[in-house]
Amino acid sequence: MTTSTTYHGRFAPTPSGPLHAGSLVAALGSFLDARAHSGRWSLRIDDTDQARSRRDAIEAILEQLQAHGLAVDGEVIFQSERTARYEAALARLESAGRVYRCNCTRARLRDWAEQHGQAIGAIGPLYPGFCREQPAAAHERHAWRFRVGEHRRTVADRRLGEITQRLATEVGDPVLRRADGPIAYHLANVVDDDEMGITQVVRGEDLANLTPLHVELAEALELRVPGYLHLPLVNGPDGRKLSKTNHATPLDNQRAMENLRQAAGVLGLDTTMTDWETVAGLLERWISEWRDRAPADRQPATTHPAG
Repeated sequence: MTTSTTYHGRFAPTPSGPLHAGSLVAALGSFLDARAHSGRWSLRIDDTDQARSRRDAIEAILEQLQAHGLAVDGEVIFQSERTARYEAALARLESAGRVYRCNCTRARLRDWAEQHGQAIGAIGPLYPGFCREQPAAAHERHAWRFRVGEHRRTVADRRLGEITQRLATEVGDPVLRRADGPIAYHLANVVDDDEMGITQVVRGEDLANLTPLHVELAEALELRVPGYLHLPLVNGPDGRKLSKTNHATPLDNQRAMENLRQAAGVLGLDTTMTDWETVAGLLERWISEWRDRAPADRQPATTHPAG
């Protein structure tokens, strides 16, 4: 496992639609954290699932970030161009005995749930483990699942404190590559964070429950483990988290100042504005405020498995 003392953060949206108010909170928070610690801030487009990715959404995201003054360092990275890296990581996990072939269909899992009840874990339905001890044959159509450990894993978060899960009973064995080909978010995420040299992952609180799994996967691949900061979420009028799935209203680039002010309010920053303030001026003021109140732990996340 490698470590770095040079701050490098990233914003990694899925291009299934333009950014909305919730996306801006994540983008602004990660941007401020990087700039407050004189670090790099990269943009990665998480487009491994081409069926959900839209070219117009990618263009809209780039325009929205520019309109809101969130300048990216370096070239934009596209996960769809990095499949060979993920396949190589999957092969390493296979050699280490940490993945297995699974030919369970949705129908089989649905029938099991109807007969025995659906066990819901921290990130969704728990896999019953049919193929864990008797994997599918290589010639069968199959997905690849990651074999999680039986221990409890604790990860430090700069805002939430300790996040602790027993992965086997709270998360289960996740799919890392679907039977129809696409690499899962979990694998692509940890491989890219390591190769990009990401030292701090700043993202929405809805992803906090994925963190122990991502740390477990990174350690299985002997990759770096970054620090973590999970930010507050923005809910819509119905009380649900704003998301593209829920058809959240896209950001209006003509209202960048107000959009930023609202996002900064969610992050607990001073949102008072003068008539002559500019986007660049607001961001500089918030960078200074962030630097004063939220020093980053530059060491890897405190992680440890326990019995």
